[in-house]
Amino acid sequence: MWPLYAAGFTTAFGAHGIAANLGGAGKDAVTSLLVLGGLLALYDGAEVLLKPVFGTLADRVGARPVLLGGLVAFAVASALYVLADSPGWLWTARLGQGAAASAFSPAASTLVSRLNPAAKQGRAFGGYGFYKAIGYTLGPLLGGVLVWAGGLRLLFTVLTVLGAAVGVWALAAVPVVPPLPRARQTVLDLARRLADPAFLVPTAALAGATAALSVGVGFLPVSGRAAGLGTVATGAAVSVLAACAAVVQPRTGRALDAGRLTARTGLTAGLLLTAAGLACAMLPGLTGVLLAAALIGVGTGLITPLGFATLASSTPKECLGQTMGAAELGRELGDAGGPLLVAGVAASTTLTHGYATLAVVLACGTVLVGWGLRAGVRAEDAGAA
Repeated sequence: MWPLYAAGFTTAFGAHGIAANLGGAGKDAVTSLLVLGGLLALYDGAEVLLKPVFGTLADRVGARPVLLGGLVAFAVASALYVLADSPGWLWTARLGQGAAASAFSPAASTLVSRLNPAAKQGRAFGGYGFYKAIGYTLGPLLGGVLVWAGGLRLLFTVLTVLGAAVGVWALAAVPVVPPLPRARQTVLDLARRLADPAFLVPTAALAGATAALSVGVGFLPVSGRAAGLGTVATGAAVSVLAACAAVVQPRTGRALDAGRLTARTGLTAGLLLTAAGLACAMLPGLTGVLLAAALIGVGTGLITPLGFATLASSTPKECLGQTMGAAELGRELGDAGGPLLVAGVAASTTLTHGYATLAVVLACGTVLVGWGLRAGVRAEDAGAA
């Protein structure tokens, strides 16, 4: 499992480590805010388009080859900028990193599920989410140190070594998991499965959690600055958010496996806590920022392992890669949609109203969780009868 956790860390560290430092370090390549936006969008745009494709490929040829190929491609894409060190190659390297992460990220989550029995799915995804959260936390911090010491080229060098090292580790330690026989599937069959509450509900919850996480990381510093707080205080608040999410995820997974927590209860509580955190962001001063960060972190820490474990338990194993790729697409849409929603509302009113709007959306999501998971239980009972 450790190489899979390392793969999760790699995609998170690579995404946030570079994104957080492009504006200040890539002065030759980042000549305007429009260029910066394009560079930031390349990584996420590649993931939105390609994750479902590589997830389906993992079902056809096996998740391990897709994992290894993605890690090798990530190292090669990172090395392109190290060798060329030119603005044009930065665009190519960033696009290549996003495409590579689109391969090894859903493949890793598929293997996390395939290599663990049903009774340990929560613990497995809790650990996987923990190391991804560590990557998100260390990316801006460690990435900033590396850029300060040697510029973007040093950061890309570290990512080259990281991708290659994790790839070698996975080659040596991850067992071969052959693809399972698949029944022929039409586009209509796929549409029905993706519209099923067993897929739709946890994916929507994951998208909501990612939306709130992205809003917290992006907008809580804005609220802090408006309240007169310095960069140290606002940076600490974002670290609190990431730390809470990292600590809660393994505990949530263990509670699910032990039967102390159900998916319905956990997802509902996670959405309500996250909504409460966004409501706290409306309070002025440091207290509001810290409360918001802590509650958003705890809420997203509950939702993430429960969402993936629920998807894994309700998906036929031969379609697991396709499901994980589609779920990752849902998260990417939440990652982009949350900030766009808050920013759009804030542009015509205030940032406080933006927080409130997303909080209401997440609170209403609890109705979807209750209805969807009850519908899934009724369907299982009818099938058993």
